Formats: sequence, structure tokens, C-alpha cells
Amino acid sequence: MKSFLYAELEGIQTEMRKDPHMFFFYEYHKPVAATAGKPIINLEKEFGRLRVNYSGLDEMWYIGAAMGAGMIGQRAIGHIPYMTPLVPFELIAWHAGRLRHMTGGQASFPIVLIIQESRMAPGMAGQHACYGEEKYYAGLPGVKVVVPSTPYDAKGLMIAAIKDPDPVVYIETLGIPAFGGDAPDGEYVVPIGKANIVSEGRDITIVGFGLIMEQMYPAMETLKKDGASVEVIDLRTINPLDDKAVIASAKKTGKLLCAESGYYTLGVMAEVVARVAEAVPGVKISRIAFPDAPPPGSPEMMNWMKVDADKICKAAKKLL
Repeated sequence: MKSFLYAELEGIQTEMRKDPHMFFFYEYHKPVAATAGKPIINLEKEFGRLRVNYSGLDEMWYIGAAMGAGMIGQRAIGHIPYMTPLVPFELIAWHAGRLRHMTGGQASFPIVLIIQESRMAPGMAGQHACYGEEKYYAGLPGVKVVVPSTPYDAKGLMIAAIKDPDPVVYIETLGIPAFGGDAPDGEYVVPIGKANIVSEGRDITIVGFGLIMEQMYPAMETLKKDGASVEVIDLRTINPLDDKAVIASAKKTGKLLCAESGYYTLGVMAEVVARVAEAVPGVKISRIAFPDAPPPGSPEMMNWMKVDADKICKAAKKLL
């Protein structure tokens, strides 16, 4: 079973072997991964420092360099560590997402920006628990945002992102257990903008993405044991949003629970709720998310505030 990081780097490795001009910028974390029974992936060792470049501690310049390469059609990847996900926001929002429109479709940015999330880990200082920033990028026209939650999706969405002619923000949800299927060897693509129906059901629809799926799986099993027929949807992509899949499911079950690990106000799930409410009159809807408060350093307080499987089960049973 491949880890999330191994599957992600395997996708990058696959495409870098095919395109000798593609390059990778990083800081802090070397692009190295190992999984039992598989060869170690070390992108810098395999492709050399001209193509896999340690940038130094300046996200603005290396993201800008990647974007400059993208403007002339050269594919590039920039890895942004969890402490600085919003530093290059200006470049992504005002330039990368708008170039195709500003040039009448004559230019594009075939770049991938990997943004690592800190999982709001207990014990981390509040300024480093930078979680939920995907919502800022999800609202930018011209920028696609993918949030894989399994090794299978990590590799398939990475390859899809690299092949895409427009900028893609790839949220790196490290630390998720290897559930949801292994990542096959070789090249395959998970389509951007296509949600995954994890489990089909008739009583209630539960929607999530990214880190919350770690809690969704045990919650789903508990609800099933208690007799509920649960339909679980993993969005996988939050821009473009596969609202058709969610709307169709909500029409079938009549009840929708949206769960996310980010903040409650103006979260991604607020948009999901709005679209379903507009399309499905009479549907019963509930939402669960992290409270609108800075994350505490205390592990006990952090675990009390985070959305977990028990909270998902309680919210679902109340809706049922």
C-alpha cells in the first residue's frame, strides 16, 4: 500500500520522465518518499538540481519563476510548505488565474502549486496551524483547486493537474491513512471536477473533502451499523465544484450533511449548501466545521474543537 506522499511524488516522477523540460521548485521538504516493497523516490537525485531545485526561503521568487516558465508553455511545479500558503496569493490571484482571459485565450499557465496543510495538529502554535486556506483559492476564476484524500486520488489528480493547461492549486493533505484504494503503478488520471461517490445510500447524503474524509470513513461505518443507509461523497475538487453529483444525491435522500475541517464561516461547504438549497426545494441541510476561532496550542482544546467521526455521527443522527 503506497502512502499519500509516495503516490503524489510517483505522479510527478511519471510526468517528469516524459517531459525533459519540466521542473520542480521546493523549500524545507525534499521531494523524497519511501513505501515498503517499492523503490525510494528521490526526485532531486533522479533529475538533478537544474530540474529539481531547492529555492531557498523565498516563496515569492520561485513561484514567480514557475509562473514565468508557465507563460512560455513550460510545465513547472512549486511546493509551498505549510507555514506560508498565502505568501504567493497575489501572484496566483492577480496573474496566474487571469492570463488566459487577459490574452483572449492565447496564453495559459500550465503550472501546479502544491500547498501543504498542517492538519491543525495538537500542540502547534496558532500561527503555524494554517488550515482551511483552500477556500481562498477556490473562489478565484481561472484557478482550479484539487484536494485529494487517498493515495489513489493523490497520484491521479497530480497527473491530471500537470496535464492541465491552466494553473492548478493542489492541496497536499499529508498524514491521511492509506484508505480508499492503493495507487496503481503507471500513468492514470483522476478527472478534475469529478466527485467520488464513496458509498451509495438512500437515507442521508454526507459530503466532505480532504482531511475530513479521514473522519468520514469511520463515521460512515458507525451509521451503517446503526441502520442508516448513507451516501458519502468526496468532492476531490473544489473548483470546479461537482455540484451536479451532490444535487442529484440530495434529491434522492432529501437530507444533506456537509462536513469540513476548515472554519465554519464562508467555508467551502457554505457554497455547497447554497447550491443545493437553490436546486432542491425542501431538502433538509446541516453543516459542521471548525469553530470561528484561532486554533489553540493545547492538544486537549484542539481535539475538542476539531470535527471528528463522533461529531459527524451526532450531526447525521440529528438530521435523520
